[in-house]
Amino acid sequence: MTATKKAGVLGATGSVGQKFILLLAEHPDFELYRLGASSRSAGKSYAKAVKWRQTATIPQSATELVVVECKASEFVDCDVVFSGLDSDVAGDIEMEFKESGLVVISNAKNYRRAPDVPLVVPLINSSHLDVVARRVKQEEKQGFIICNSNCSTAGLVVPLGALIAKFGDISDVTVTTLQAISGAGFSPGVLGFDILDNVIPYISGEEEKLEWETKKILGSVAEDDSFALRSNMTVSAQCNRVAVSDGHLECVSIKFATPHKPSVEEVKQALRDYVCESQILGCPSAPKQCIYVLEEADRPQPRLDRNRDNGYAISVGRVREDPVFDFKFIVLSHNTVIGAAGSGILIAETLFKKGLL
Repeated sequence: MTATKKAGVLGATGSVGQKFILLLAEHPDFELYRLGASSRSAGKSYAKAVKWRQTATIPQSATELVVVECKASEFVDCDVVFSGLDSDVAGDIEMEFKESGLVVISNAKNYRRAPDVPLVVPLINSSHLDVVARRVKQEEKQGFIICNSNCSTAGLVVPLGALIAKFGDISDVTVTTLQAISGAGFSPGVLGFDILDNVIPYISGEEEKLEWETKKILGSVAEDDSFALRSNMTVSAQCNRVAVSDGHLECVSIKFATPHKPSVEEVKQALRDYVCESQILGCPSAPKQCIYVLEEADRPQPRLDRNRDNGYAISVGRVREDPVFDFKFIVLSHNTVIGAAGSGILIAETLFKKGLL
């Protein structure tokens, strides 16, 4: 099958950009068409411009593409643009693309808080993309920005959303993360040395992101199509960097708002039964199962479970009662797939299936 939509990647030489390129290389719907990076890389073939850091080799479809600067005029033929830009530069560039009528799916944090920008983890709140559909109907060539979440938020919100859908509001959440070093990007310097034989109990800005992003993703759409935070849920996060290459592990405790609590087995079954819209639409990257519930006492583990359904699925284990809250469990997600570039790809697939690209 020939790909029908042209895709561009901003920040193509960085870690997230490289992951976008890998996921797009043999995609059935999207053609890797344009690669953008800094002026230092512009004019070079991608193979000469990039310091490739992925375990797979550079896709043939990318090697001879000539890198261009991240200017909207260079991407006018693209149907969708994936942004792996660093937040230091993403703001102005992404807004220029939007104002030029381009569709931007961003991994950067710059517009996540904007009340009119969807913050989407496609396994749980793809319904927020319906706002885009209404805007497209109002204006034929309107550009827009959609953000995917912080990597640690993606793993948390999927089981929370599944349980809310089945049993009603969750009033309180605590989460302690054990986050892989790949979430910090390419770090051959201090972090690369300090993480050996160590745990770093601080990740700048991470706890705040987890606490408010969860509320926006699980929140509602207001009458004016802005996004309202979920006001009846409190989230408390503690974040740690650990010596794991890929895969964020999270220890979660929850308390339901209702006094009528489900059983442990009912919680497990609700997680197993959860089906997301991308599965229903038949998106090519959608996981076979959104949430895998593991019964082994020592699972999930990053090395053994992060690649379930190519990194698009969430693994949950050790579901049990909590003596302080109601239930506690362990969540594992692949931070560079469903927690980053893969989430952006799945958002684009959902838009495509809905006729919005």
